[in-house]
Amino acid sequence: MVAARPRRRGSDPLRRTEDGPVTFVVHGQAVSRGIAIGRAVIVASSRLDVAHYFVTGDQVGAEIDRLRRARDEVADEIVRLQQGLAVQGANDAHPELAALLDVHLMLLQDEQLTSGVKHWIVERHYNAEWALTSQLEVIARQFDEMEDPYLRERKADLEQVVERVLRVMRGVASPVAAPSGPRPTGPQDVGSEAPLVLIAHDLSPADMLQFKQSVFAGFVTDVGGKTSHTAIVARSMDIPAVVGARSASHLIQQDDWVIIDGDAGVVVVEPSAVLLAEYGFKQRQGEVERERLSRLKNTPAVTLDGQKIELLANIEQPGDAVAALKAGAVGVGLFRTEFLFMGRNGKLPDEEEQYEAYRRAVEGMQGLPVTIRTVDVGADKPLDRGVRSGDDHLNPALGLRAIRWSLADPAMFLAQLRAILRAAAHGAVNLLVPMLAHAHEIRQTLALVARAREQLDARGQVYGQVRLGAMIEIPAAALTVPLFLRHFDFLSIGTNDLIQYTLAIDRADEAVAHLYDPVHPAVLQLLASTIAQCRAQGKGVSVCGEMAGDVAMTRLLLGLGLRSFSMHPSQVLAVKQQILRSDTVRLQTWAQSVLAAEDPAALMTD
Repeated sequence: MVAARPRRRGSDPLRRTEDGPVTFVVHGQAVSRGIAIGRAVIVASSRLDVAHYFVTGDQVGAEIDRLRRARDEVADEIVRLQQGLAVQGANDAHPELAALLDVHLMLLQDEQLTSGVKHWIVERHYNAEWALTSQLEVIARQFDEMEDPYLRERKADLEQVVERVLRVMRGVASPVAAPSGPRPTGPQDVGSEAPLVLIAHDLSPADMLQFKQSVFAGFVTDVGGKTSHTAIVARSMDIPAVVGARSASHLIQQDDWVIIDGDAGVVVVEPSAVLLAEYGFKQRQGEVERERLSRLKNTPAVTLDGQKIELLANIEQPGDAVAALKAGAVGVGLFRTEFLFMGRNGKLPDEEEQYEAYRRAVEGMQGLPVTIRTVDVGADKPLDRGVRSGDDHLNPALGLRAIRWSLADPAMFLAQLRAILRAAAHGAVNLLVPMLAHAHEIRQTLALVARAREQLDARGQVYGQVRLGAMIEIPAAALTVPLFLRHFDFLSIGTNDLIQYTLAIDRADEAVAHLYDPVHPAVLQLLASTIAQCRAQGKGVSVCGEMAGDVAMTRLLLGLGLRSFSMHPSQVLAVKQQILRSDTVRLQTWAQSVLAAEDPAALMTD
């Protein structure tokens, strides 16, 4: 993926004064909590200095063979890592990594990648490295067209695969391997070895697998977002990390002192002695707080006035059930099934493959309920990453996605419904449908669920009963909640999309991202109304968007009457701590004042 980039510390005269190095800050995205302090080890992208030259006709075969050998070596490396995970066992292995390694192996063998690279070599006579990076750019542009931030960031997985192949072709070792030579020492580590932090363009799942056994205390990457695989794995491993720091690997120099503030998404370079002391204190505080939170795992989530609160986990693959249980979640509030459908070059998972995945998740939760959401993909997220057919001018966020896409392909949808129903025979399962807005969509969906049961009956296959739920993520749905309550057992509020659609902004667009406001009065009114109507009808309601895991929003949601939160497993204990300190009777009055305010954000710190 990346190659070590040696640089002489302090070589930039603008970085130093007579009094010493200049302190500066690099901002990124906070994705994994904690503070890491250490000397920088810089690694750079292998694609930055790829050779570009033409080969002759009689060299074409040799270039293809050279590329094939490198690809096979990477595939063998991934398989060895997978086998190593299996040997570690469920208690030590990280389930997220197993799934991500599967994705990388699949991408490595993807026909669009391999045939495309061969085309550049045979037709254009590019050398192997040039051909590989050229095809990467072609496919990457298709990922860039995708509206959904989670799927758009899957481009990073393809880039990581290409990086690994390039690294093998250049004979460069993994960046996460322990650096050779003497370790530097610093002002706070006189006479001892200083900790090290990794500054990289990006890190692949395979690199992350080695990270926990490496010497590094934390990492910073130029690219990535909150839903990137790097961020997901960092959270699961509880590694202090900042991603999306843009040019961090160029601004920071080898051996610089670096503070990684994973809570704030800030990287402090060459901090003063005062800053080092301050962050050292914060680091120790964080460790104490983490230990205190871990003791809450088996403590019931009950408010001061005796309200029982349900804390659920969001998961993305079956193996995530381990992290959910470890965090003390009492079930899965959202199992995103998209990962099963992604990067398959148009070959959708069949019923058996889906059934096995859902069954593993259900059994992994050891009797606790699992809410499985039907696939949320669509025209803006082309499954085969092929060329789109003349609809590039359409707004993909408002196109054929989620339930609209499922209803447009009944055969695919029925296969998923049958798989979910069959998995329900192994434990408590809730079936959740995304992006419903119309009465006819509800009727069609319920009819197909009934049809799936009839098909299983006709086969004589065993299946279980499921509770049916709908997501409220479109303002039209939030304004017609009574319609949904007549047909569904529970509702789940997807705050990410609800905010996006209510405020008419693309939260992934940097030009308008500052307008993404969870406490906008219109958003809060829709949220409060949905919760109140569900409670009045005795129907379950939860929030499964980012808002549920944001401790700054916990008190407000409790005051609005929410009693079920679903979030990333790493956020469960922090939210539980906030719940244990809350009195919903007092919060109810305060929440109503926030709802009535012209500027709700001004009251959020009260």
